[in-house]
Amino acid sequence: MTQSNQSYRVERDPIGEVNVPADALYGVQTTRALENFQISNLRIHPALIIAYAEVKKAAAWANIQTGKLEQEIGDVIIRSADEIIGGCWREHFSLDVFQAGAGTSYNMNMNEVIANRSLELLGDQRGNYERIEPNDHVNKSQSTNDTMPTAMRIAVVRLLRELVQVIEHLVASFTQKGEEFADIQKAGRTHLHDATPMTLGQEFNAYAGNLRRAMARLAAMEEALLEIPLGGTALGTGENADPDYAPLAIDRLAEITGLKVRAAADRIQSQQSLGDFVAVSAALRGFAVELSKIANDLRLLNSGPHTGLYEIELPALQPGSSIMPGKVNPATAEMINMVCFHTIGRDVAIMMCAEAGQLEVNVMMPYVAYALLETLAVMTQAVDTFDEKGVQRIRAHPDRCQRYAERSVGNAAKLNEELGFMGAAEVAMQAIETGETVKQVMEKREAAH
Repeated sequence: MTQSNQSYRVERDPIGEVNVPADALYGVQTTRALENFQISNLRIHPALIIAYAEVKKAAAWANIQTGKLEQEIGDVIIRSADEIIGGCWREHFSLDVFQAGAGTSYNMNMNEVIANRSLELLGDQRGNYERIEPNDHVNKSQSTNDTMPTAMRIAVVRLLRELVQVIEHLVASFTQKGEEFADIQKAGRTHLHDATPMTLGQEFNAYAGNLRRAMARLAAMEEALLEIPLGGTALGTGENADPDYAPLAIDRLAEITGLKVRAAADRIQSQQSLGDFVAVSAALRGFAVELSKIANDLRLLNSGPHTGLYEIELPALQPGSSIMPGKVNPATAEMINMVCFHTIGRDVAIMMCAEAGQLEVNVMMPYVAYALLETLAVMTQAVDTFDEKGVQRIRAHPDRCQRYAERSVGNAAKLNEELGFMGAAEVAMQAIETGETVKQVMEKREAAH
């Protein structure tokens, strides 16, 4: 990270001295993390930065109430946290997602930025930690092991709510299309072969229903996420925290975030496991499976225009080929498929990270935080785009649908009561062999009698 013509200040941690860029709000431990781990271009979602600052704000307030922080120091920590919550100083949070375990670097990055900004607000210089120290003041009564999962839970709940909201809109769009297409007769298909007739509206209403159920499973995840281990410190035992700190901090955090967070029933249990995040990821995977299947269907129904089904028409958003003029592809459905595959892949990684936890803390939290928040954000944007630029603009081709409905061999099933299964099968086989419709075969049989 060393740059020419850059000035530095010297900071010290238990390992030794480090040159920290003079203009950095972060300090020695963040600098070490930046120097040690230049692995990727991946960075944590801003939602975690906001949530972590909110945790620090609640902690400072609680520590003032218990007498563990002087009023002046606690107040300036709160002011600094508020600036970060408001979007300031983001350039000082640039750690690689792939880093040392547990999220210690994320926690210390937040502690150091708040400490140095607080010093500035008091008229002191960055790095002069005699008055406000990242560990002793900003991190008082806390550990990475209880603050990181708490911040993760808050961030996930917020992004989960955003996703559920756009899914609700998508469900409404499919429902509206179901009403619009209610009278359009078409052929049903099973195994990609003719089945009994149905309406295009019934097909789209089923899409809406399946998405609604998947959305409900996602929304149900929020209740467990709102149970937080804040106050557990290193192991969940509350070591180094005043007995009154946890309830005070959690109540204040609820006020700050506007979320109904509550204390974990067993903080040791909560800090050992990433099970609630695995459950969210699994629900996301389930939603992705449903959505991708629907995208597959829409691509099939849109296939053509002359050599496919072409029962519906997805909007023409862009040319579909660099060599074939006039070709238009189902772009939004293709995009959704790729996002769903991405989501399913992330779920596997999250599951493996959760399983890799050992004893009292799961050190894979940094990646789980990244993968889950990134997946929620990407899926939210993808669903919104699919809805607005895809589903809402779908047009039906009623004549095409009607023609397939009339030619479907599946119409023979309507004759089961009259002719029995074997008799209806004879009619179906004759229709296949002659290329006639079931109706035409029956009309000829009736004429012959």
